[in-house]
Amino acid sequence: MTTTSATPPVAPTLNDIYVARERVAPYVPRTPLMRHPLLDQATGLSIWVKHENHNPTGAFKVRGGLNLVGAMPPEERARGIVTASTGNHGQSIALASRQHGVACTVFVPDGNNPEKNAAIRAFGAVLEEGGRDFDEARERCEQRAASTGARYVHSADEPLLIAGVGTYALELFEDLPDVDVIFVSLGGGSGACGLITVRNALGSNARIVAVGASKADAVYRSWKGPDRVVGTSAETFAEGVATRVSFDLPFSIYKDHLDDFILLSEEELAAGVRMALKTTHNLAEGAGAAALAAAYQQREVLAGQRVACIMSGGNIDQAKLKWILG
Repeated sequence: MTTTSATPPVAPTLNDIYVARERVAPYVPRTPLMRHPLLDQATGLSIWVKHENHNPTGAFKVRGGLNLVGAMPPEERARGIVTASTGNHGQSIALASRQHGVACTVFVPDGNNPEKNAAIRAFGAVLEEGGRDFDEARERCEQRAASTGARYVHSADEPLLIAGVGTYALELFEDLPDVDVIFVSLGGGSGACGLITVRNALGSNARIVAVGASKADAVYRSWKGPDRVVGTSAETFAEGVATRVSFDLPFSIYKDHLDDFILLSEEELAAGVRMALKTTHNLAEGAGAAALAAAYQQREVLAGQRVACIMSGGNIDQAKLKWILG
């Protein structure tokens, strides 16, 4: 099945990302780009880890929410915000809404990560559960926005979100300007698009490689093939990449500018979580450890290169962690 779409919003520029940095900086300290000797030993590579799991919500998406809500005019804020999420985007919008005094409702699928749900509520948002996966929760959210007039914040089709998360890309290229390859998980695509925007604007030769789940491969197939497709399922424990569709704005950016896209099995994703814990002593969720797992898979062809991995989030729940470690 192919998708049809309207003209996507205008992609953000490097200047938009610099403006976003001014909005985000009061709330989000610069995250570290670190080497871990045990990780280098385990992979045989020279790896720098960008620790977006150290952010206030435990994930990179907080940058986008703070930029978008911070830029909203008063009349939009008065309407309130509705958004859909599997957790990290929802926490981002909830935290930003609390900071700026905006009412916020977050739609999540049934069976969503309970600890992410609790965090969304703790940031002051109303949580509504329903739907078999993210895409069904998103459809319910869009219906609510249409019926109430609330400001619908899409999880990826928002230039201000991409500009906000692009601030971590600025930090990475400032700290490691001669990076050769960057691995980043791709669900909605905002993180990868932030990296692409900064890389292209700076004229870097770095390769950007997306990482997804074999059990949620629709985005990969849309990137790889001539047509955009809608998947029938997204049955991966790595909820950050568990989407059945590609989204207009990020797709328009990464379709032509990604250098590669790697799919990982559930066991490879789980091994990435274990590797992160053992070699960096950081707790990473499935999507957060996907970059490390992909670098390990590709270790033979990466020898001698400067590799950066985005640890995009650390919000894994206890049940999944017990299964992974067991």
